[in-house]
Amino acid sequence: MKQPFEIFELTKEVVEKFVTGTFKPHRHDWEELLIITSGNPGHFIDFTQTALEPPVAVFVAKGKIHSFIPDLNTRGWAIRYTDFIPESRFNFYSNFTDNINFHLGTDCDIHTLKGLCEMMLKEYQQELPGFAVIKHLLNALLTKLETHSHKELFSPKSSGNSQLVTFNNFLKILESNYHRPDGADFYADKLNMTARNLNHISQAVFGSSIKEIIETRKMVEARALLLNSEKTVSEIGFDLGYQEKSYFSRVFHKRTGLTPTEFKEQMQAVIS
Repeated sequence: MKQPFEIFELTKEVVEKFVTGTFKPHRHDWEELLIITSGNPGHFIDFTQTALEPPVAVFVAKGKIHSFIPDLNTRGWAIRYTDFIPESRFNFYSNFTDNINFHLGTDCDIHTLKGLCEMMLKEYQQELPGFAVIKHLLNALLTKLETHSHKELFSPKSSGNSQLVTFNNFLKILESNYHRPDGADFYADKLNMTARNLNHISQAVFGSSIKEIIETRKMVEARALLLNSEKTVSEIGFDLGYQEKSYFSRVFHKRTGLTPTEFKEQMQAVIS
């Protein structure tokens, strides 16, 4: 993508090219947002394939390996952008979960989302696109989606705003310390609470234990390092707080079904 922004509609003609063509999983240097309004598409990301149930929004962070798999009835929009706008909340949460998919239910105004996409497309198709205008429209779209995704991701599981604030503070601390070997006790101490209470909040807000979230963050980084660096498996494990290569490999295999070496070989074969 040569420009900082790209948008196209998933029309019948576009979808037919996907369906009849050969589109391998790939990794790109931009963020991608898919807004799917109909159809029965699938999505392959970081070695896991899921079925999407429209209306749904899918965020793909930069560097992720993925492939969108529409059927002939799939319709919607695909938006791609680089450092066009500041990182959204989706970027932040993408470090702690393998997939950011959320349903656009009845409380999300699909008509407004469609209107914003149509205005961006119209401006993008101009001979001299007004990227300042597009930037404002994209910010509005992301804000709308972030507001809805917060309801989708954190409600009704979250019992109150205070729990959500605490959980987000935990994620911020984790982002600066995930390379450490520490577990829930370390983060609970930073938040002046017990590990039991922190785990309770994590389960209520995110549906996962503190240990699971820490491991997910480590594995997101491990996959990135395996594909984007020349470090050995032992070096990567040590960088992420694992003192033994064998233990790092066991954790990696438990989360991905592959050893670190197998993951690197298979992913490089897929995207080569």
